[in-house]
This record gives sequence, structure tokens and C-alpha cells, in this order.
Amino acid sequence: MTPNATDTSTPPCLFDRDLLRTRRNRSASNIHNYHFLAKRCFEDLCDRVESVTRDFDRALILGGGPGLTSTMAERHMDTKLEWYAQSDLSPKMAARLTASPLCLDEEILPIADECLDLVLAPLSLHWTNDLPGALVQINRALKPDGFFAAALFGGSTLTELRQSIMAAETELTEGVNARVSPFAGPVDMAQLLQRAGFTLPVSDVDRITVRYDNLFALMADIRGMGETSVLTNRPRTPATRALFLRAAEIYAERFSDSDGRIRATFEIIHAAGWAPHPDQPKPKRPGSATTRLADALGVTEKSLGEKAGR
Repeated sequence: MTPNATDTSTPPCLFDRDLLRTRRNRSASNIHNYHFLAKRCFEDLCDRVESVTRDFDRALILGGGPGLTSTMAERHMDTKLEWYAQSDLSPKMAARLTASPLCLDEEILPIADECLDLVLAPLSLHWTNDLPGALVQINRALKPDGFFAAALFGGSTLTELRQSIMAAETELTEGVNARVSPFAGPVDMAQLLQRAGFTLPVSDVDRITVRYDNLFALMADIRGMGETSVLTNRPRTPATRALFLRAAEIYAERFSDSDGRIRATFEIIHAAGWAPHPDQPKPKRPGSATTRLADALGVTEKSLGEKAGR
């Protein structure tokens, strides 16, 4: 490689994974007070697994934090899994897990090929620098016809906080720094799954509005979740108190309800797919249909040249 050549094979390092580990270590002891979003997402993932008419011998839950699997005992989900483990990037968070706890990095999965029947990822993959690469590794870890389902924060998450801080910083300093991590935009996760080799991919979006007394209560929750910004190019000097006081005023002016409480949006992108298997349904070839749509609907077929009503 020449000195001026650019290596495009390595994805950009947007997130500081070491800092993310540190932040999650710090929040591990008190995470049970702040994991309401992770619990909701895990419940949704359990719903998806329970809708599948088969059981799973070996499963892995990537992230999500402690306290999630205790809800499985009250659901049909508990009878569908023969064995499962749960992991976390943070050693202190992993130490609080109860189901065959593992400490591992989602970006470099130490999982053998075709050894799992099910992988669930509740709110962990949005911090990966190479999401397509992580999906490829998960696909390889699944046995043929294995199932994968994930929930991750989407691009509209904390849009009110982002707008308020940017407005305050522009007003006070005439410049803007990235102080809230960007999340995946409203991309079609089904396409990413397909690129990673999954079959029958699906995706959808769930938007959750949470109300707080003020910006500082919201930020306390974000810190408690271990979800504060870990941008590699984040400002190295702490924001001033004046910045946050002005941001709180702007937030209240623009995004509060009649009772004075502010709204915070959390966008959850759900995605699911299957590891390839020869017996899975396959789409028909174009033009292979044997029944006319007009006959099925009981209507008269019209050519493109005809106008309705004539």
C-alpha cells in the first residue's frame, strides 16, 4: 500500500468501546433501577420467539443487562429453551448475570460456527462500529434454520435532547460539538440482515415516549443505563453548567406538555431473520403464478390502456 492510499476494508471507529465498557461497569451495581427500556425490548423479543412453532436447544442473549431472564420463568418462553447463556461487554455487568454468564465483545464473537439455535440481542448492537460484520458473525454462529432477533436504538432516539443541546451550544459558543451519540437511521434492517446472509428477514420500528420532570432527570436515566455518549471524536473538555442550564430551558420551551413535564423519544428498531436452510420457503419465480389476481378478487381485469368507468 502506498503512503497515500486509504484502507477502506476497515470500518470507521465511531465508538470508543473501551469507554463503553467503563460506563457499563460504572452503572452495573444500580442498573436494575434504569433498565426499563431493555426489559420492554426483551419482552418484545420473547414474544417473537414464542410465536415460532419450534423449540431451541442452545441460545445466547447478547447484552441487555441483569434482571431480564427472570421474567422468562413466567412465560411460555422458558419452556422453549433447553439451555441459554447471557453475555455483556462489561465484566461487572456480566458478573451480575444469572444465566451461564459470559463476558464478550459483540464485535469479535468467540463463538464456534453453527453451535447455536437462537441468538437474541436486546439493546446491545447499536454501539458496534461494524454492524454488518457483527451480523455476519451471528449468522455463522447459528445452526442452519437458527433464529436471530434484535432490538437496537434508532436514529430518532433522544432527538429532543440533541436539538436542545445543539441550539444552546450554537447560542452560547457559535459552534456545535457532537455530545449525543448518533444511532442508526431509519434504515431497512431487513436489508442489512439479507446482506449478512440471513433469510426471511423482517424489521419494524417502535417509538416510545418517556416523560421527565426536566432535562437533568432524563440525563440521570441515560447515565444509569450506561448509555451516555461514547463517540470517539467526542469533545475532550466537559460541557459547562451554563450550556446544560440553557439546554434545559430550550428543552422545556420546545418539548414540554401542559403540565410542564418534558418528552423524550426512544426509537427501537426490531429486526429478525433465519440462518439459511434448504427446507425454508423460497419466493416463487416471477411469472410462475397459476391463478389470476383478478379472479381471486372477483373483479374484472383491465389493461393499462383502459380507464376506470369505461
